[in-house]
Amino acid sequence: MNPSDVAVLQWQEGGEQRQARWRSESGWPVPKRVQLADDQMPADLAYRLACEGTALLWRGDFQNARQLLQALARRLDRAARKPVAAPAKPSEVFYRYRQAQGRRARVLGMLVIEVGGDHGIGLRRAPDLRAACGEAWGPPDGQACVVALRELIGLVGAHEWRKEGVEVPALGPPPRNRIHPHYGVFSPVRGEYLDLIARAALPAGVSLAWDIGTGTGVIAAVLARRGIARVVATDLSPRAVACARDNIQRLHLQDRIELVEADLFPAGEAPLIVCNPPWLPGKPSSMLEHAVYDPDSRMLRGFLGRLRERLAPGGEGWLVLSDLAEHLGLRTRDELLALFDAGGLAVRERLDVRPRHPKAGDTSDPLATARSREITSLWRLGAA
Repeated sequence: MNPSDVAVLQWQEGGEQRQARWRSESGWPVPKRVQLADDQMPADLAYRLACEGTALLWRGDFQNARQLLQALARRLDRAARKPVAAPAKPSEVFYRYRQAQGRRARVLGMLVIEVGGDHGIGLRRAPDLRAACGEAWGPPDGQACVVALRELIGLVGAHEWRKEGVEVPALGPPPRNRIHPHYGVFSPVRGEYLDLIARAALPAGVSLAWDIGTGTGVIAAVLARRGIARVVATDLSPRAVACARDNIQRLHLQDRIELVEADLFPAGEAPLIVCNPPWLPGKPSSMLEHAVYDPDSRMLRGFLGRLRERLAPGGEGWLVLSDLAEHLGLRTRDELLALFDAGGLAVRERLDVRPRHPKAGDTSDPLATARSREITSLWRLGAA
């Protein structure tokens, strides 16, 4: 990276001008105003400053900073509970929900921590997060940075997930059925779509399959465990490719799965091509949200628009997609079917399953009505 491209946060401290690299995985801009904060700062003042866009550079006890972050979250929750006029359409519910999520992330992201060039944190009662930071950011480079405390806490959660792994029943019995997600790579917590892939009938005699947008590599692993001799898994994200490689090695499938850093398709054609694209059209606001939100359904359109030309004669494309966007008024079923037609594709079969994730039954969720109707489908597509 060119040093001139590095974002820098500047502030006054001890009568001197100081600066450090600004690090934000969510892509938030460098705060224009910075105020030092410590254990003496009242939560109400911190909330007002954060809402105004002032970054609070913490110089007090680390655990007290975590308590302040919780206090800010409680104030945001109270503000969100104030009665407002009910939206007329599901899409308005969704956009209001996204606006509230965005505001919450911006305000909570104003409480920031300085991390040393060795990934250490020089605050009282600060935990040793060097391993978690190294997994997410790479080896220390000697340069200090400033990062949102909320993001640092996310690093710890990702570190624990990576260490413990997530059990995936579709991969078979333990112990070789765990996937270890890396920081910024979406975890396969929605197991219902993997169950669809595990039980859908394979095309006769298939020995090669592609997994488009592999993420953790879990779909490629399920296909290999089903007996497909060679699987080519692609992803545009170097972080995802590294994560998939780690998981494939843990599962001892490296002799059957090839990883390619590519935008959608690798070279050639295949008799089975599988894709589980982001299911909601919209702009992601974090690394993880790239697995959920896809601006203008770019990946979905790209996959369906080029699938036919990449299928071997008689081959099948498996599109795994939730219909939540339809229940939110963001995309209609007719629009999806029109994409099939435009790509010269015909539906051979559709397998459906209802999601089992916790939000599916959470009546307090702003999108509860749409989530209660959600169905995830595996569309078996062939040339029309």
